[in-house]
Amino acid sequence: MPKFSVQKSIQINVSVEKAYEALRDFRQWKSWSPWVIAEPDCLLTYADDGNSYAWDGKITGSGNMEVVEEVPGNYIHYKLTCIKQWKSASDVHFFFRPNGEGVEVKWTMEGSLPWFMFFMKSMMTAAIGMDYDRGLNMMKDYLETGEVPSKLDFPGLVDFQGTHFLGIRTRSPIAEIGSKMEEDFKRMVAWLKEQSIEISGKPFAVYHDFQMAKGMTEFTCGFPINKTSAQIPDGMVMDELPACKAYQVKHTGPYRHVGNAWSSGIMHSRAKVFRQTRKVPPFEIYENDPHTTPEKEIVTMLHFPIK
Repeated sequence: MPKFSVQKSIQINVSVEKAYEALRDFRQWKSWSPWVIAEPDCLLTYADDGNSYAWDGKITGSGNMEVVEEVPGNYIHYKLTCIKQWKSASDVHFFFRPNGEGVEVKWTMEGSLPWFMFFMKSMMTAAIGMDYDRGLNMMKDYLETGEVPSKLDFPGLVDFQGTHFLGIRTRSPIAEIGSKMEEDFKRMVAWLKEQSIEISGKPFAVYHDFQMAKGMTEFTCGFPINKTSAQIPDGMVMDELPACKAYQVKHTGPYRHVGNAWSSGIMHSRAKVFRQTRKVPPFEIYENDPHTTPEKEIVTMLHFPIK
């Protein structure tokens, strides 16, 4: 059985006691879980003694989590058992370490994949690591502010009309997507203003490639514009995003949490809610200006083109 190990940590500006009590209470996990957010109405059941809980959903699969050992304020050791989509058992820990005015929370997992998935070890380790990062960031918001500014809706199938656009294609570490996008959009805005070319729609980004194991992605930022005879600068392109049918996921909240929408869309695809095509890459459309919109009201619409 191919074994794997994942470790992620985050600084949270609350007391050790508050962090420990919140993570020891399974009923609070729904507020920051990186998986339940993909299926908020999945069935959750809790043991009367508070030492275990189970989930059962069409998107999240099914399984249970049980406390094995704990030292209050120091660590909690859980046994994680997944039943669907495939059977597996893993050891999960939370470690708590006082750090400055807050606490460092470390989340670990050690387990093994089914033998027939040996070739997916690197990708699965990276995927779980990204899930942990999403969960820790939501946990931080939840513990520090009492809420997580990340809301998902699933409008489902839509018809995208297609558009011509001015774009910049960039290869970037996944962790730097936000800053790279801001650079690319600023450069295009400056050139469009210089040429007095009007933007004809909402900005977007097309994702050509995700290499989770390497932490890299390749994407194109674009502004819809009418065809132009102007000389396109080096590094920019005029291209077309074709008309297509797509499965839509709506994320409301700051862009730092948009990974919740991407992960949820992928989970919905794996659960056969829709069949994604490889002919048109997935893309996200930015419904409002993050510079003038309150953080909690920023809307990003993800589109997964379907077969």
